[in-house]
Amino acid sequence: MTETPRTTPLTGLRVLDLATLFAGPLAATMLGDFGAEVIKVEHPEKPDPSRGHGPSKDGVGLWWKVLGRNKRTIALNLSKPGGRAALLRLAATADVVIENFRPGTLEKWDLGWEELSAANPGLVLTRVTGFGQFGPYAHRPGFGTLAEAMSGFAAITGEPDAPPTLPPFGLADSIAGLATAYAVMTALSARDRTGEGQVVDMALIEPMLMALGPQPTWYDQLGHVQRRTGNRSANNAPRNTYRTADGTWVAVSTSAQSIAERVMRLVGRPDLIDEPWFATGADRARHADVLDRAVGDWIARHTRADVMAAFEKAEAAVAPIQDVRDVMTDPQYAALDTITTVDDPELGPLRMQNVLFRLSATPGTIRWTGRPHGADTHDILTGLGLTPAELAALREEGSL
Repeated sequence: MTETPRTTPLTGLRVLDLATLFAGPLAATMLGDFGAEVIKVEHPEKPDPSRGHGPSKDGVGLWWKVLGRNKRTIALNLSKPGGRAALLRLAATADVVIENFRPGTLEKWDLGWEELSAANPGLVLTRVTGFGQFGPYAHRPGFGTLAEAMSGFAAITGEPDAPPTLPPFGLADSIAGLATAYAVMTALSARDRTGEGQVVDMALIEPMLMALGPQPTWYDQLGHVQRRTGNRSANNAPRNTYRTADGTWVAVSTSAQSIAERVMRLVGRPDLIDEPWFATGADRARHADVLDRAVGDWIARHTRADVMAAFEKAEAAVAPIQDVRDVMTDPQYAALDTITTVDDPELGPLRMQNVLFRLSATPGTIRWTGRPHGADTHDILTGLGLTPAELAALREEGSL
């Protein structure tokens, strides 16, 4: 896509991304995908660890290419007087600052809300931490893994007789990143009415808990504690993963009663539909052994291609269990351009997830991939009016 002011909904919005690993930077990425000018502020000697996180190619971190897309990069030591002054000058031109230091760190550098709002009364300061800005845990180190543990997610994930299970990827950070982008836009909408900025306090433990649904209300009203059920659900059945005749796997869901009935007819067990307990999802879940056996036996006699074709013809809900190799060639993802190709100056064409959603009139776009550490420092600071002599003084001080 070609970016023009008419077709980018967040054009004119300037975001300073001071955050690292991963929720805060992901929120900034999503804002950048829809036209915001995102400036990634990193320490001159300690860049965002995502640059070295996970696999690399020719010494170039691949995660950063995704997380750092649509961001200009500047190296500033905020603990130095010159770095602090430069950040305040940047903040005076910005709409949003996103940070994830431990509470009190910006204040230690005289860069807290008092100083930032004095420089720019309309600024939205977005603070992403493990546990929030106050409370007994506020100053603890916080990571997504801890949110996945504390929220109740791990307690309900895994087989009933196995240990609690953590996800093998940044689930809590990803959910918090989505929530943070939403929080930023909410605060900016309020600013449009009042003219005043404010502080967003985002704790990783809270979006993760919200994603788990009504568990607190269930417990409050009924004393109900959800247990680990593996791939099964307490609310419907059959709902599981099933192995096909050619050694692959599929997932089946029957959240709707009509779908459950279609599945049982498809697998040759319409008699089960007439059982009194089949009438509700919860009752079906209590008879999951019977239903899993009926569905699993039928699927085990057919290849995955045949299973998919039969379920589609029956208008029943099924999906293949795919790894990344399957995702890269899946025709639905291809139709949506979910995995798109972007040219990278260091690595050439590379594939990555496209922008998160499609807008018919003002679509987002990936303008460039993650740039080298500090690549835009000179241009950004000279754009603020700093002279060559001032830049030399900042380098001498260790601020750049």
